[in-house]
Amino acid sequence: MSKTGQQQQQYLNQVSINVPPQLPSKCFDDDGRLKRTGSVWTASAHIITAVIGSGVLSLAWATAQLGWIAGPTVMFLFSFVTYYTSTLLAACYRSGDPDSGKRNYTYMDAVRSNLGGFQVKLCGAIQYLNLFGVAIGYTIASSISMMAIDRSNCFHSKGHESPCRVSSNPYMIAFGVVEIVFSQIPDFDQISWLSIVAAVMSFTYSTIGLGLGIAKVAENGKIKGSLTGISIGTVTETQKIWRSFQALGAIAFAYSYSLILIEIQDTIKSPPSEYKTMKKATLLSVVVTTAFYMSCGCFGYAAFGDSSPGNLLTGFGFYNPYWLLDIANAAIVIHLIGAYQVYCQPLFAFVEKTAREWFPHSEFITKEIAIPIPGLKSLKLNLFRLVWRTVFVIITTIISMLMPFFNDVVGILGAFGFWPLTVYFPVEMYIKQKRIPKWSPRWLSLQILSGACLMISIAAAAGSFAGVVSDLKVYRPFKTT
Repeated sequence: MSKTGQQQQQYLNQVSINVPPQLPSKCFDDDGRLKRTGSVWTASAHIITAVIGSGVLSLAWATAQLGWIAGPTVMFLFSFVTYYTSTLLAACYRSGDPDSGKRNYTYMDAVRSNLGGFQVKLCGAIQYLNLFGVAIGYTIASSISMMAIDRSNCFHSKGHESPCRVSSNPYMIAFGVVEIVFSQIPDFDQISWLSIVAAVMSFTYSTIGLGLGIAKVAENGKIKGSLTGISIGTVTETQKIWRSFQALGAIAFAYSYSLILIEIQDTIKSPPSEYKTMKKATLLSVVVTTAFYMSCGCFGYAAFGDSSPGNLLTGFGFYNPYWLLDIANAAIVIHLIGAYQVYCQPLFAFVEKTAREWFPHSEFITKEIAIPIPGLKSLKLNLFRLVWRTVFVIITTIISMLMPFFNDVVGILGAFGFWPLTVYFPVEMYIKQKRIPKWSPRWLSLQILSGACLMISIAAAAGSFAGVVSDLKVYRPFKTT
């Protein structure tokens, strides 16, 4: 290269080194990604879609195990803990400055930035295994609701003396087929509309469940239940203990959404800071869900007492007005279609990101094929996404068909995910980020909270596993009920 050429190259190098980083523009955020458009309302819709899920239907049963004193008290305590630890976790979305610090796009990214090391792998394993479990739980719950519609219509047309036997397998397969289609939506940002529809559906069936509970109380002419819950004699002392523990897991599952909180927060626009918006969305969502939970759990228990069903809507002893039950169960199915996507999108994104990092030159993994759709935008089809997400849905559907124990699965998921994801990691990251001194009053308070929640999770897991063992003694796979 000539001397003049060398001088030009040195000049260009100096220019490229001194170019300031790109500032946020109308189209892009400070990290160079497309402008985020989420708000308090879209974040709340995502949270409500995730929180007011199938878990609300088991709360009457959970209240029946604990009684009028412990049941509502435990629900309130879980709501407070969930809100408090969610605000701690939301503060970890950005490392350093809450307005301009480095973004953490996923829960694992937040753990990596604040704790690092082995804890990142542990967090990932727990989070993604829990998401996998939620997909199974939602497949089971949707089939139960579809079976309820079938049985309700059967009883209406053939009379209550008819056996009306129904198999859950065709309904699980149908739900799986629908999820295969919706799973092709590329990422979280593009499912806001699905979350809003699902949130509306969750309010629909929760309100119907509440209304039917109130109607049942009026029909009975009294409030059923007791201060201490289901009585010894109806169940044995051992069953009472295990069921009480399982009820803790069911309530924990009903409030669980921390495992996708960071992913939801990453959809929010700024200013104001994502933390401020997420804190408002969390407060709004937890207040709304707690009001619904208290109402459904308490009125369900008041209506049925010790015989409160594991699934409030499908356990009603009467099938009139059958059309109202059909609407409620249809709303559950529509809600669960959206909730399945809200929970699975982070898992889908993790696997696809990892695959691109491992095989960056593979066209099967990276190539997007544009398929024109008349009157609409072209559909971008990725073959790896199509194959992997389809296989994932098929696996969760098959496992659901083999183990359709709604209450036990809900309890296990709640117990397994509550302490590490809702309490432990948010507390530890917050301590590290805020540099809270060891053995200080605040540090001790946070550790006591974490320790107490660990004990609750262990008890809930023990009760739920005991329930699964009990069910397996009498269960026959693929049996028509």
